[in-house]
Amino acid sequence: MAGAVRGPSGGGSVCRSRDPAVYRSRDPVRNLRLRVRIQRVAPAGPVLPQAPPPLAGPERPGRAGSAAGEGAVPLAVIRASAAGARRAPEAEEEEAEVGWQEKLFSQFEVDLYLNESACQTPLDRQYHEEIRKLEKAGGRKNYRIFTYTDHDRFTNLEELCQKVTDSDHEVPSYLAERMANVRRRRQDRRPVEASSLKSKIITWEPSEEFIKNNHVINTPVQTMYIMGDLGPYGKLGHREYEHVLCTIKVDGNGVITVKPDFTGTKGPYRIELDGEKREVWEYTVENASARVQPEEEEREQRMFRDLYGRHRDYLNGLVGSEFEMPLPGTLRLFVNGEIVSAQGYEYDNLYVHFFLELPNQWSSPPFQQLSGVTQTCTTKKVGWDKVAYFCYPFTVEMFYTLEDEDSLPQWPVLYFEVLSLDFWQRYRVEGYGSLVLPASPGVHELTIPTWRPVELGTVAEMRRFFIGGSPELEDLTYVRVPSTFKGKRLSRFGFRTETTGSVTFRLYCLQQSKAFLESSALRQRMQSVLDRLGGFSQQSSVYNVLEAFQRARRRMQEARESLPQDLISPSASSMPQTQDL
Repeated sequence: MAGAVRGPSGGGSVCRSRDPAVYRSRDPVRNLRLRVRIQRVAPAGPVLPQAPPPLAGPERPGRAGSAAGEGAVPLAVIRASAAGARRAPEAEEEEAEVGWQEKLFSQFEVDLYLNESACQTPLDRQYHEEIRKLEKAGGRKNYRIFTYTDHDRFTNLEELCQKVTDSDHEVPSYLAERMANVRRRRQDRRPVEASSLKSKIITWEPSEEFIKNNHVINTPVQTMYIMGDLGPYGKLGHREYEHVLCTIKVDGNGVITVKPDFTGTKGPYRIELDGEKREVWEYTVENASARVQPEEEEREQRMFRDLYGRHRDYLNGLVGSEFEMPLPGTLRLFVNGEIVSAQGYEYDNLYVHFFLELPNQWSSPPFQQLSGVTQTCTTKKVGWDKVAYFCYPFTVEMFYTLEDEDSLPQWPVLYFEVLSLDFWQRYRVEGYGSLVLPASPGVHELTIPTWRPVELGTVAEMRRFFIGGSPELEDLTYVRVPSTFKGKRLSRFGFRTETTGSVTFRLYCLQQSKAFLESSALRQRMQSVLDRLGGFSQQSSVYNVLEAFQRARRRMQEARESLPQDLISPSASSMPQTQDL
């Protein structure tokens, strides 16, 4: 540590950064100890001796008539200035080891509290007794290094005058002035009894003192300042020479803030005083806390492991040892959905009615609701569109049971309609839409466009505007291919529609199946439908390819059936003849 401090002869580096450092410790803060060492360095600029007025005639010492002796400084004057420049060894360098909230008195406090008539508070009288004991024991050991604890007046004044920014011309705002009066500690606050809480829950006319005592930050903070008296020797105890060497703040969560940080290998900190001599002081701050013995550290680690193990067992007891699994051959689909918004519609006060259709081989628990209605939401202007933010959550749980491995699974479809409601309780259909639940787990945000049926002419639109009502679908599944349709072709010729707005959904999909855990099933993903469901990256492409192949195969069969038989038979009979040739 001595090598880190630069002596009067120079050498070594100086740390100019005074940024705070934040540490976290689970140990009691009373174990914290710091070692501070301060040393006076040569003045920052050259100090030239001032020559007194020359002595008159024969009283001036030295050789008379010598040109070199004219205007020279007398020998006695030089000796006197050298004697005055000397300092006591203990004043040039000092080292002190300080514990957390340990009080080291300054010369100013010793002079103040020795006078019993100046002690007004219980803390002042306590300091008076401690100083008297120190005087009887031979005086204090520290001269330049002293401390201000959390209970001293300096801590309150320092927080009151603390700046918000680093500007030299800072003008405190109203909030800064109000918060400057707030005490950031709660160790002096007394608990309020339950009876007073019941009697006065709200204070309608709080006083300034009431606001100061109750408007506090939730996290209690204790502060300690390590100070240095950098006055000249023989003039210790003047407040203008006091400088803050280090500030330590500890909150209730074990967070320790040290400003400036421990010196370490960065070199000492420097303080340059104002004045004619411009004296320079350098100091170091080190962590002098006793290190934990290996045996104690091992015992502490065992204690923490035992504590965490008991907490884990407690949580396992709450959750249960067996994780709920679906039956073999069953896929469990859990969807946490949200209807986020609807945008681009003609009228205001929108709401959405939706329901979920489960295909064959899909089921849901008896208590599961498969339909719902959102709240009515007023639109707001966002860009060129009017947007209604619903943020309506819904939860759906479904099960898929494997019955036929040759058939492709059909995923559930969410049908919805957007309606508007006016002041006279008239509603209008704004649009229809459908959404196939995603086949892969994860988060999906989908925007579904909608449409509504229209009639020719202006009468229908006037009726829609004045008395409400519009063409509606009797069956919402008509948005896609209805589940009740059994034919081969679904014709919508003559059905007039109009594109309206869109609805945004956010879906969080979870899938669970025992097939995902079996290693053999993972190696042979395409053996069964559930295994194909496990290959999320391949399922969508495989499903699309097989569906397109089936459509092409049906079109080929229909085209073959529509051809005349005479065209088919000659071609079939000509093939053997060609082969015979």
